[in-house]
Amino acid sequence: MSAEDDGTATIEFVWLTLLLLVPLVYVLVAVFDTQRASYGVSTASRSAARAFLQSPDPAAGEQRARIAARIALGDQGIDGASVRITCLPSPGDCLEPGSSVRVVVRATQPLPLTPGALGSQLGGITVDSTHTEPYGTYRSDR
Repeated sequence: MSAEDDGTATIEFVWLTLLLLVPLVYVLVAVFDTQRASYGVSTASRSAARAFLQSPDPAAGEQRARIAARIALGDQGIDGASVRITCLPSPGDCLEPGSSVRVVVRATQPLPLTPGALGSQLGGITVDSTHTEPYGTYRSDR
């Protein structure tokens, strides 16, 4: 070992740490953001379906469902999600005994730490959730 090799192990360790640690941290941040978005759309679809079924009529139900979904998504910091509400078995059977409501919430989670100068459509991970909630055959609230 010569005198000119002194201290190179420290430099090599720092460079290898940076080369390996930075991508690992980026992947972890992306996974955690995707998990947060997944939890947000799952909670939003469940909350929206329950809010719809507590409404007196389908028009108020749709409004309440969208508000409930927006609140649940906002809690997780998700913007721009789509909410689709469908009454089953047919659209005319909303809030009738034996019917159910299906809510589909879909959002695209952008990749973390991407600069805005590269454009808004740089990439993302789409997550969605479907929740079907029955109205109940023996409800007596009407």
